[in-house]
Amino acid sequence: MYPLQSMTHATVYIVISIYFLLLVTLRTNPFNAAGAFVQEIFTRRKYLLHFVAVMAILFFNKIELWVESHMKYTADFTPKVYALEGNFVAAFQQFFQSDILTMITSMFYVVIFPCLMIASILIYTYQKKHRLFYALCYTVMINYIVAIPFYLFFPVLEVWAFHPKVDLLITQAFPAFESEYRPLSGLDNCFPSLHTSISVSMAILAAHSGNRFWKWFSILSCSIIIFAIFYLGIHWVTDMIGGVILGTFAARVGIRISEERTVLGGLLVQPRRLKQQKVGE
Repeated sequence: MYPLQSMTHATVYIVISIYFLLLVTLRTNPFNAAGAFVQEIFTRRKYLLHFVAVMAILFFNKIELWVESHMKYTADFTPKVYALEGNFVAAFQQFFQSDILTMITSMFYVVIFPCLMIASILIYTYQKKHRLFYALCYTVMINYIVAIPFYLFFPVLEVWAFHPKVDLLITQAFPAFESEYRPLSGLDNCFPSLHTSISVSMAILAAHSGNRFWKWFSILSCSIIIFAIFYLGIHWVTDMIGGVILGTFAARVGIRISEERTVLGGLLVQPRRLKQQKVGE
């Protein structure tokens, strides 16, 4: 019996995981967090616009795959990456390979990875940490905006598709990975690793959340996901390094933009309050 028989199974696991993560992190009924999210969507225009922008950039990733399929650009930088790294990923995979580890890393790659972003949105929304929510939105957009041009013009094949001694181990836990998960990401969309960059970004934001459990869970999950991209035979070390740099940059810039907009918003609100006070007098 495979733990991930289809994307439907994966989606169910994602929903269940988010439920328990919210329960442990917030120590309240997870539906309260969902309710807070819906309330913000319908009552705060700024919140809605930021959320829509994130959804748009995720949708643009699908457009990138369509554009790539119609491009005549045929460059392949995989041989150069292999010449730089050699057999590291092959040796790494063979050293650690075990059935249990394959199941655990596959679950983190497919299930926990999206949970980090979705749960973060709900946690920061429920706790009224709007600055972190906006920082998350900017961070995700920056990650994709920077990564997509590389996917178009610096194509690098996943390790298993190039190296004869590397297997795509995730298919042992998720047999339909290539047919159901692959449409979400191109085979040559390796550099930089978005699994790495998004995970690093979420961990950095979680470190600013003030929630001890969420901070350490995000850091641990980030570490396991980075381990998984090698172990499962998907990414090169170069992809990981690019992902760490991108994720750190995106999170720092996202936080900075969020802080500056918060300060600017406060400065704009003060004159309005003073004007209202004068009118009241």
